[in-house]
Amino acid sequence: MKKSVIVLALAALTFSACQKFQESEGGMLYKVVTDNGQEKIKEGDFVSFGAVIKTDGDSTLLSTYDSGQPSFMAVQTPMFAGDIMSAFLKLGSGDSAIFKLNIDSMEAHGMPRPEETKGTHIVYELKINHVIPKGELTDSVFHSQIEKYIEAEQEKVKGAEADNIKKYIEKNKLNVQTTESGINYVIEKEGKGPLARVEDTVLVDYTGRFLHGKAFDTSIEETAKKENLFDQRRPYEAIRIPAGLGNVIPGWDEALTTFPEGTKALIILPSKLAYGEQGAMTIGPYTPLVFEIDIVDVIPQKGATEE
Repeated sequence: MKKSVIVLALAALTFSACQKFQESEGGMLYKVVTDNGQEKIKEGDFVSFGAVIKTDGDSTLLSTYDSGQPSFMAVQTPMFAGDIMSAFLKLGSGDSAIFKLNIDSMEAHGMPRPEETKGTHIVYELKINHVIPKGELTDSVFHSQIEKYIEAEQEKVKGAEADNIKKYIEKNKLNVQTTESGINYVIEKEGKGPLARVEDTVLVDYTGRFLHGKAFDTSIEETAKKENLFDQRRPYEAIRIPAGLGNVIPGWDEALTTFPEGTKALIILPSKLAYGEQGAMTIGPYTPLVFEIDIVDVIPQKGATEE
């Protein structure tokens, strides 16, 4: 039985790999990887999906999987033939496909070419997790169904958070210490300098990562380039933070007055000490985060004297 399943799986993969891209409107090319036989998405429908966006050269520009959570949206009327909304209209719940959007067509309709993209297409790998059809539903009923679905999905993420942190610690064989608030941390280098007090300024180099290892932000240029985060418009240097004033997420506020100057540490923050139930930008709700921090300098507040 197991051998048969493996053979069938391999055959399916081979068939998918051998499929040729079909040409569609606006110069868009596409190849269906999985067709679940469900009704295709229509304009106005709500979808939960995962997506990886790449260049022709297979360099990843964006992945919705980085946060460990699906993305949600209502499918809009395509702005032009062959735009990304046109791609969603070819899929149904459970389907997955690869789409190549023509960059010239995108530029002709006012969409900028992604930086450092030299090919002719932007590649989207889409996986549709769930669809709520708008159909004849009233707006109130439709929105109610969407809210219930999102709440249920977020409850799953919330319920799995503690276990995901535990698995991360075990997988990486970390000998952590834990603060009363719930920060798990590992001291990689003991700091010998002063400890920041409230209103002191702390200079910190850092790299923020999701539990699966993908970096989402850093103050270090070399790391930014390695992790495909480099932005030539921003300076890469230790950031200046007034300690204990709530100018940063709670876990950072605590860490800055816990570790003395010269400390290098790995801190693992539960979402309650990070971006909580709301999330932020690419960080989804109930997302625990990992930070590599280096307390470069502690500058006493003006007029303060060292003890």
